[in-house]
Amino acid sequence: MQTHLSPEFKDTAEGREAEAILRKCVHCGFCTATCPTYQVLGDELDGPRGRIYLIKQVLEGEAPTRKTQLHLDRCLTCRNCESTCPSGVEYGHLVDIGRRIVDEKVPRGTGAKALRWALKEGLASPLFAPAMRAGQALRPLLPQALKDKVPARQDAGQWPARAHSRKMLMLAGCVQPSMAPNINAATARVLDAAGIEAVVAREAGCCGAVKFHLNDQEGGRAQMRANIDAWWPRVESGEVEAIVMNASGCGVTVKEYGHHLRHDAHYAAKARRVSDLTRDLSELLPELVPSLQGKVRPAPGLLAFHPPCTLQHGQQLRGGVETCLAQLGFTVRVALNESHLCCGSAGAYSVLHPQMAHELRDRKLGHLGEMAPQAIISANIGCITHLQGGTRTPVKHWVEVLDEALPPA
Repeated sequence: MQTHLSPEFKDTAEGREAEAILRKCVHCGFCTATCPTYQVLGDELDGPRGRIYLIKQVLEGEAPTRKTQLHLDRCLTCRNCESTCPSGVEYGHLVDIGRRIVDEKVPRGTGAKALRWALKEGLASPLFAPAMRAGQALRPLLPQALKDKVPARQDAGQWPARAHSRKMLMLAGCVQPSMAPNINAATARVLDAAGIEAVVAREAGCCGAVKFHLNDQEGGRAQMRANIDAWWPRVESGEVEAIVMNASGCGVTVKEYGHHLRHDAHYAAKARRVSDLTRDLSELLPELVPSLQGKVRPAPGLLAFHPPCTLQHGQQLRGGVETCLAQLGFTVRVALNESHLCCGSAGAYSVLHPQMAHELRDRKLGHLGEMAPQAIISANIGCITHLQGGTRTPVKHWVEVLDEALPPA
């Protein structure tokens, strides 16, 4: 696709990156077949191909409108289109560029700005944990829309006390410790059973995804730098062999630190190193299987696995969780229909676009429910919370199910 950048963008790093991505586009339309919003709305401008043309027009000098902004807002950034694109178009990076430019040119209303500010500042704030505890205490009294976002209080159990020569860093995350603390504790116990010590750098916090995807890209990069600073002493010394992510949304972001900070003279090399060391927990699972075989006693019943978009499209990791859990004696299936489509969570999307998010959630739960599973398992806190809001079937991280099948330490 030929692009003629306007003088405003012609000599900028952002413009050159966008131009290189657009050059790969061939207008084939394969992406529309796997785009959740296009499937629901049937509007070309609510599919990747239409959004690419909107971004191209802006880069060529056409003034964006509120309608342009709305079509870009409606994108879930699920990156399903990247999985089906035969040309390797990096749509996720392009839409980040387009959203930032359009937001500069199209002011939002006061209410919309306030909500976005509350999300990007509140979710990563130290005040989130006490606010979540208060919400959990009042959960029976909350309206359904809020109750769906506030999971019941969870007992995380004991963090393993044993030391091991093999150590891996683990990002605690921003919302996960408060919303579902058992995920981190279960991860540490499973790693411990395989002879690996989980190390947490307390100074590390949000991976940066929330701010970055709400168009506070500099705020997101600041959080990335803070995490690199927190991890670097252990990385530089060789104390840890990997940085393990048990939230696939964080995983795809940290794996792209090298891209997001590539123009930062002080952090570019460190960011590349951190990205190279980062492994999703599912990537580590095949290595853990031999150490766990014979120890695991799975409960009977079928587990329905929802692979998050950040796992199967953002990180391009497919099939590993089902295969490895099956090797350990679990019965795991993915939905026969639309297992590739987003559940509608997508970070802050379910708050900003609740109608679309709920439609996608209920569609996903319908396919998962056809299997009559004992539980639904996933790999990202956002998906888990969002799906649980629409079903009575327990929704858990797959590592929690694996942890439950291990004997007490």
